[in-house]
Amino acid sequence: MAQEKVCSVSELTLNTAKRVIVGGIPMALVLDSAGDIHAIGDTCTHGDISLSEGFVEDDTLECWAHGSKFELRTGKPLTLPAYEPVPVFTVVTIDGDIYIDPTLTKEI
Repeated sequence: MAQEKVCSVSELTLNTAKRVIVGGIPMALVLDSAGDIHAIGDTCTHGDISLSEGFVEDDTLECWAHGSKFELRTGKPLTLPAYEPVPVFTVVTIDGDIYIDPTLTKEI
């Protein structure tokens, strides 16, 4: 599958997750305070909860339901109850637009 245009950078709010679906895969997009854009799997590995409804703090996204925090760069859980990572996808920006290939996950 090729890269798919997801949205424009201007549609993102700093330190707030936006839920998108790319190639049938739900993802949470985050523009962090450093200006980096991250795409991680939107479903918490502890429960069937949307991470995009959670809280962005520094380089983490926290599940609103049970408090597990996931690193935006690696998808690794930093706090329990989650212990399995979420997938992290490669983000490409071209002329202010965000593109993601849902088949390309970053190696942790």
